[in-house]
Amino acid sequence: MGYLELLLRPSELRAITQYKTWHQPLHARDPTTESPNRVRCYELLELTSRSFSAVIQELQPELREPVMLFYLVLRGLDTIEDDMTIPMEKKEPLLREFDGILEKKGWTFTENGPNEKDRQLLVEFDVVIEEFLAIKPNYQKVIKDITRKMGNGMADYAKNASHNINGVQTVADYDLYCHYVAGLVGEGLSRLFGTSGIEDPRYADLTDLSNSMGLFLQKTNIIRDFREDLDDKRRFWPKEIWSKYCTDLSEFADPANEAAALNCISEMTLDALRHATDCLLYLSGLRDQSVFNFCAIPQVMAISTLALVFRNRDVFHRNVKIRKGQACAMIMKAKNLRSVCDIFLEYTREIHRKNTPSDPNFLAISIACGKIEQWTETVFPSQKRLMLQKAEDARVRANELEAAGRNPDGGVSDATRMAIFVILFWVGVTVLMTGVATLFGARFDLAFKRIWEMKWPNAEELAANAAKVGKVVGSATETITRTATVVSETTVVREL
Repeated sequence: MGYLELLLRPSELRAITQYKTWHQPLHARDPTTESPNRVRCYELLELTSRSFSAVIQELQPELREPVMLFYLVLRGLDTIEDDMTIPMEKKEPLLREFDGILEKKGWTFTENGPNEKDRQLLVEFDVVIEEFLAIKPNYQKVIKDITRKMGNGMADYAKNASHNINGVQTVADYDLYCHYVAGLVGEGLSRLFGTSGIEDPRYADLTDLSNSMGLFLQKTNIIRDFREDLDDKRRFWPKEIWSKYCTDLSEFADPANEAAALNCISEMTLDALRHATDCLLYLSGLRDQSVFNFCAIPQVMAISTLALVFRNRDVFHRNVKIRKGQACAMIMKAKNLRSVCDIFLEYTREIHRKNTPSDPNFLAISIACGKIEQWTETVFPSQKRLMLQKAEDARVRANELEAAGRNPDGGVSDATRMAIFVILFWVGVTVLMTGVATLFGARFDLAFKRIWEMKWPNAEELAANAAKVGKVVGSATETITRTATVVSETTVVREL
């Protein structure tokens, strides 16, 4: 985002400034207390994904390392699956046996192509294995199980010739693919949350909701990354959907097919929206703030991205992303379920505004948006939401003042503000009247000169004048006393 664009969006500039200035991690990580291997793992995490790195490092210490290692293990697996330079006879056994590799101390992999983005992670994978073997066995069990499932699923798709040539065929295949690459991540995280005891142990069994959390993110990314995937000759949009609008997926890049392309992206958005209420339901049961932030932030980013790509012609020509200012504002706001619901409502309504009756999916998208509205209205009725919003705004303001080193209760009162306003008002009126009088010929310089040249009495003169005044007051008092005496005597004579 350029500086000019930030200046044109002051609310986003404010959000970035607030985030950089006042954002404090709930659980700050202290690298000085960590082993060199662990420090290197966090450096590799930063190299693979800065966004996930930030939210992972704010988790409670009990969960921070298991989640960090879970992410690195799956990222290593994904790096092997994505690399088209690795021959299939080498790739398939690696994917299917990757869970066993986690117990092989010193294992590294240097056969990725030179242009593979996360190649360095596998080159130094031995440090990941060392740290993995140091965490609790119940966490190891969860990570290995998910790695095994994901590796086998990736291997099945990698050796599927039809998938490699023609891409995803049906919506059911699309859901299954997204389950392997993202739904299992949600399932694994839920099991880690439940196993830790930080969240309700029943979260480990919420496989459907966990799957929806992953699918909502993955489907949004697949829609957004259309151009990049097309250039890499990968086809993740299901043929069951796009074949209604064209004969080949690449035709959407042709401006002549723009109307059909926009209608297709509408149906893809509709498919992703069916997971939205499941995501909100999942978030509603979380009780730890750091876990809630970790889960909620990617979801609000997804709904905002979905609103951005909906009926957006730029998706077919370049990679589009939400603005950094938007992201910072959502990170600062998404601290509780009510705020997350407000964000979902905001971007759902944006999708509804962009919806058009000429789109064959118009009615279905309207219904999908209505379901999200209905869910949030059921949990947070409008009037209650307004009251909670005021209370939340007051709390956020107090936190901001406290973070800035000011007392939340020590702000300027309304009475003080009014007094300052009145003083400034009369000062302004005085200056204005003086200016007008000067304009019409008033000589304030002469008036000030005469005042300055006046002969002010000295101390002796003031004392002498005071003595004279005292004599006059004394004489007047004596006269009044005599008069009162005469009046009294006259009254007595009349009575006699």
